Amino acid sequence: MQTKITADAIQRLKADLIAGRIDRRRFIEGATAFGLTLGAAISVSGQALAATPKKGGTFRAGIAHGSTTDSLDPSTYENTFTSNLCYGLHNHLTELDENDKLVPELAESWEASPDAKTWTFQLRKGVEFHNGKTMTSQDVVDSFNMHRGDNSKSAAKPIVESITDIKADGPNTVVFTLASGNADFPFIASDYHLAIMPSDGAGNVDWASGTGTGGYILKSFEPGVRADLERNPNYWKEGRAHFDAVEMTTIVDIAARTNAMSTNEIDAMDRVEIKTMNLLDRNPNIRIAETTGYAHYSVPMRTDTAPFDNIDVRLALKYAVDREALLETVLRGHGAVGNDHPISIANRYHADNLPQKSYDPDKAKFHLKKAGYSSLTVPLHAADAAFGGAVDAAVLYKEHAKAAGIEIDLVREPNDGYWSNVWMKKPWCMCYWSGRATEDWMFSTAYADGASWNDTFWKHDRFNMLLEQARAELDDAKRREMYVEMQQIVSDEGGVVVPMFNNYIFAMSTKVGTDQNLARNGDLDGNKLLERWWFV
Repeated sequence: MQTKITADAIQRLKADLIAGRIDRRRFIEGATAFGLTLGAAISVSGQALAATPKKGGTFRAGIAHGSTTDSLDPSTYENTFTSNLCYGLHNHLTELDENDKLVPELAESWEASPDAKTWTFQLRKGVEFHNGKTMTSQDVVDSFNMHRGDNSKSAAKPIVESITDIKADGPNTVVFTLASGNADFPFIASDYHLAIMPSDGAGNVDWASGTGTGGYILKSFEPGVRADLERNPNYWKEGRAHFDAVEMTTIVDIAARTNAMSTNEIDAMDRVEIKTMNLLDRNPNIRIAETTGYAHYSVPMRTDTAPFDNIDVRLALKYAVDREALLETVLRGHGAVGNDHPISIANRYHADNLPQKSYDPDKAKFHLKKAGYSSLTVPLHAADAAFGGAVDAAVLYKEHAKAAGIEIDLVREPNDGYWSNVWMKKPWCMCYWSGRATEDWMFSTAYADGASWNDTFWKHDRFNMLLEQARAELDDAKRREMYVEMQQIVSDEGGVVVPMFNNYIFAMSTKVGTDQNLARNGDLDGNKLLERWWFV
């Protein structure tokens, strides 16, 4: 009985602390009087305060990405700086929450026709853009349409190409008609490129001002340098967007980013360097967070360019890398080995029984000889802008490949402009993907014939046929069979080396509060740190 009385008393103290009726000192005094040790009382008070969102403060984030070529046009977003910024300024029809569950955002609900070809979305009423305009179905129609059409260069074009018609059915209903059934369409509607922006009523949307319905209003934006935001006082979403202001800065150099975190110049940073994370973890004012999701490191080869147009050259390079060594050296075990396809163990249809490729110089030599080479010299372009440790990974790859008669000529590229000047331009380079929540989404974005971000320029008839069939298949077992085969095809015939899946590791001040669960679909809480975090 006494135990229950003590527990009840501590719960009341927690309620008083959360409500602000007592401060932390009084909570600790009361909790220790009821029998908690001093350490336990401090821990419980910290957890209680951290779990209680509060408004206020200027949040400073140091982001590893960002380029002088960045734009406020969501169709051009290609890095984590712009995706973080997007989720601060804009909302989407749907979103993945902190539990990785698809939930409504600007849409209240949706329903599909029996063949999954027609999707009807009901919109929230009364949502306002930053300029005071009330969001309507026309804003949704025009926001999606900017990514469609023959002249569109949007990165989201591949995932909206199946839309044959979008129409507004009154002010709060939008009807999408697809060329074929797509059971995952509501997931696609959460893609960060598909932000909802204000329409001018003539089919165009205003992207240049950064105006959205999101929790923050853009004050200034200097591409590749920083963005400054202030809280939207009329934000429609309760319990979100807690900071008064946000300063988001591009700090590509890992040493500079880590130093800024250590010296309290920023409140959070992404892409913590694994070899120095223990130093940050020892700082009593910093905490490290880690999530496992869809993210992976890749080394894409342009299959339209010699020698990578030869499947045996590609296989030789796949067997010439020691994945386990990369995992232990570059990630220090904070991840999992990859198998040359982009589907994570966190994905629904991951091919668990696919034979795992391993380091095999003899097999690499076999494929090299089959391709007509006794030896091979190839340039590999790398910069740590691709991912933290990308240059080190390339150096290790170079050493591994020597045993197979392959000489990798490492070309070190500047960090600034890497995604515009190197990725998808050079024949072979280091790359990073945040992954996608569904197999169709990932494959459609980067592996489908003609996809804007098909960074291997790969075409495979069987793969593309299966992609279309699996997308419309409602039988779960049949759908799994198709996605497993597609993973096998990419692994054996595709133009990408996927040596490892990386955990997201990021750091924040102990003054920053978060939900108990952190989303796995992107770095920094699914790239929604601006909306979801607060100061305790």
